[in-house]
Amino acid sequence: MKAKGISTRRFDRGTSFRGAAALAAAGGAAMLAAGDAHAAVADETQFVLNTFSFLIWGALVMWMCAGFTMLESGSVRTKNASVICLKNIGLYSIAGLAYYVLGYNLMYVDVDGGWIGSFDLFYGPSADELALLGGNEEAKEAVVANGYATMSDWFFQMVFVATAASIVSGTLAERVKLWSFFIFITILTAIIYPVIGAWTWGGGWLSELGFKDFAGSTIVHSTGGWAALAGAIVVGARRGKFRTDGSVRPTAPSNIPSVTLGVFILWLGWFGFNGGSQLALAGAADAVAMSNVLVNTNLAAAAGVMAAIIVSRPILGRIDLLAGLNGAIAGLVAITAGPDIVDHYWAIIIGAVGAVICTAGIRFLDAMKIDDVVGAVPAHLFAGIWGTLAVCIVGGGNLGAQLVGIVAIGAFVFVVSWVLWTVIEKTVGVRVTSTVEQLGQDAAELGIESYPEFVVMPEPDDIEEMSR
Repeated sequence: MKAKGISTRRFDRGTSFRGAAALAAAGGAAMLAAGDAHAAVADETQFVLNTFSFLIWGALVMWMCAGFTMLESGSVRTKNASVICLKNIGLYSIAGLAYYVLGYNLMYVDVDGGWIGSFDLFYGPSADELALLGGNEEAKEAVVANGYATMSDWFFQMVFVATAASIVSGTLAERVKLWSFFIFITILTAIIYPVIGAWTWGGGWLSELGFKDFAGSTIVHSTGGWAALAGAIVVGARRGKFRTDGSVRPTAPSNIPSVTLGVFILWLGWFGFNGGSQLALAGAADAVAMSNVLVNTNLAAAAGVMAAIIVSRPILGRIDLLAGLNGAIAGLVAITAGPDIVDHYWAIIIGAVGAVICTAGIRFLDAMKIDDVVGAVPAHLFAGIWGTLAVCIVGGGNLGAQLVGIVAIGAFVFVVSWVLWTVIEKTVGVRVTSTVEQLGQDAAELGIESYPEFVVMPEPDDIEEMSR
């Protein structure tokens, strides 16, 4: 860029040396000023791109709540589908409120290598941002220097909290009380998840130890999985799920297309989940890295589908559609800890192994008589553990730090969740009555039917009990 007034001024041989020096100095100052202005524009552009990235990727992750709703409502029997819809929109709302009131501050504010952040209530724009909105242009430099709008980061972090909460919903479907579930979700999103986040992404002790989890195989998915497992143990299995001889009575999903659509929505949302975790869109390097992340995410999910279908017959005794769908989720969970790897074939391997672990995990939970309606524990917890360890293979993770993180997070989340579920059980109760479970929560708790044009047939165990 040419400095204004210098390029058009004629410089002839009669000009004195001092005049030339003065002219050069003036030109240099003008060029420096122009350079500063150009840098300021570039910084503001990066600020806008980073902020826009947080908001768009966050909106895509929020859409995963729709995926969980479709998956879960299609997996349960028709008599419980409406309650699933209410639980999912409720848990998203609770997550947003709890993370705004307390959760974000616990997770990110003043952690400083410790165990927990600030107990201050509420979170909002910075003082400089408020000044800028009030018309003070001098505050723009400080706002831009932050790299992104404060609340864009809050929004992106919040939708991850809702994802962890959704995992619990699917596992405990068809028998957990609505308000007992909401109480647990409030504590999970306001305290339990933020504590884990403070240890890791918030710069706490696990982060200082070297624990690596790019987008949350353990921090998000295993946290949700441990909480769900504790709840499944305390609440118990659905009526008639396990026969007296120990065998499993299959419970057919009410809407297979809905389940499949839900998985596709989750797959789409995962691009925001992992891609947005690059946490910047400020230049070519970020764009390339983000592209690699999205490709690895897609490859891992695809490999998970095929691997689960292949092993479903020897493990489950049949070619299983639901195993294939869970295989996609397991592949996505497994790659989430290290989607930034450069060699794409590793994403295929990691996703495939995660799906095999998930499929075997479904059989394992049945053998342990733990009722997980949607297979969330194998897909999110078991595959999440594998994905976190897989970072040590190709993502530069330290095995010791990864193991410590897995054990510490698992112990904390499971124990606290088990205690909380037990306290809820001893006070307000966690399980619906036998009559409500028999009629279905839709009719008994909401007075509504999801599919009123169809006649809901009694379950075999219901017929047996009514005949007594």
